Amino acid sequence: QVQVVESGGGLVQPGGSLRLSCAASGSIRSMFSITGWGWYRQAPGKQRDLVARIDSGGGINYADSVKGRFTISRDNAAYTVYLQMNSLKSEDTADYYCNVDTVSTRYWGQGTQVTVSS
Repeated sequence: QVQVVESGGGLVQPGGSLRLSCAASGSIRSMFSITGWGWYRQAPGKQRDLVARIDSGGGINYADSVKGRFTISRDNAAYTVYLQMNSLKSEDTADYYCNVDTVSTRYWGQGTQVTVSS
């Protein structure tokens, strides 16, 4: 079992920045079975879409809509992944969810809200 907790959301003006954090915790066996981390977002009335993902080997991919603006990174020792979001736009407004993949299961956090508005 892995617990996933996101933080760092909030209200920001267009053009601003936010950094989201995703911390995982659980048994040592669970932590060593993590194969990847992902950030997803879901706007009202829309499906949940991938924003960025980083796998255990360091491979990274981004949604086209955030390339060049968002950066995913991780702190292996702290079992934490970050999403640095720059040049935010109103269309980035959504609930952001972190997921942690292990060899057998995908775990989700409760989400953190990001609102981009003037």
